[in-house]
Order: sequence, then structure tokens, then C-alpha cells
Amino acid sequence: MRTITFIIIHCSAVRPTQTSSAREIDLWHRARGWKNGIGYHYVVRRDGTIEPGRPEEQVGAHCKSHNTHSIGVCYEGGLDTLGQPADTRTPAQRKALRQLLTVLRHRYPQALIVGHNTLARVSCPCFDALSEYEDIDIDKVADDGYLHTL
Repeated sequence: MRTITFIIIHCSAVRPTQTSSAREIDLWHRARGWKNGIGYHYVVRRDGTIEPGRPEEQVGAHCKSHNTHSIGVCYEGGLDTLGQPADTRTPAQRKALRQLLTVLRHRYPQALIVGHNTLARVSCPCFDALSEYEDIDIDKVADDGYLHTL
């Protein structure tokens, strides 16, 4: 079992008219030569659907120097209509992200939830994840049954 010290939030860097499912991201990452495909462990779609990516027990490929001890969560979006970085999370994504992060914090209580931009010189995920999710209580796990299967 890996020791997880970070849960790192990312955006897929697509405009509102573009999609980025776990399957699509897997294809993009394989096209870049990544043998294990998608580097994220979860993808949160605009409609709030949480799609599995790389299994949690496998090291991700989403944040240089931090992959071995982190879980990568990516939300679909992150660019405005002009292609500029922007917090484009929908209400459904915000809710699903919070639920998923609550489950992950319960599973990895020592892990700190941060944005990719906290650990690297990037704009991703286009919001301050550290402050937004600092209130997640590991003793309160979401009641949504589908999350417990993640």
C-alpha cells in the first residue's frame, strides 16, 4: 500500500465546448507515450459524474516529484471560451468534488488536499484548492452509496 500525503486537484484544461472524459484523457496520455495511460486517479465531469482513472494503488502521472505519494483528481474544464485559465466548475462538479474529496480524506486522513498550482508553477486547477477544501472533516463521509465503491 502506498503512503498518500497529497490529494492533488487538477483541471483538464479544456474549453466549455470541449469534453474530457477519463477515456479521452487516457487516449491523450497514451498518445504522449505513457504506457499506463491516464495519469489521474479520478475525473469529475461537468454533470458531476465521477469516473475512475488509474487505480489508487498505482502511482499516478499528474504532478512531477509528487506522484508516488499522491492521488490525482481532475475536473473537466479549466479554460474559458477564449482558452484562458478560469474556474469553470459547475455546481454539479463542485458537489461531486467535495463528496469525492471527503471520501478520499477519510481513506487517507494524513493527506493534504492541494491544487496542482500549490506544488508547481502552473495555473491548474484555476482556483485555490488548499483554502477551498481545508474544512473537509475526515469524520464526515458522504452518504452517497456510489462513492463508497470508489
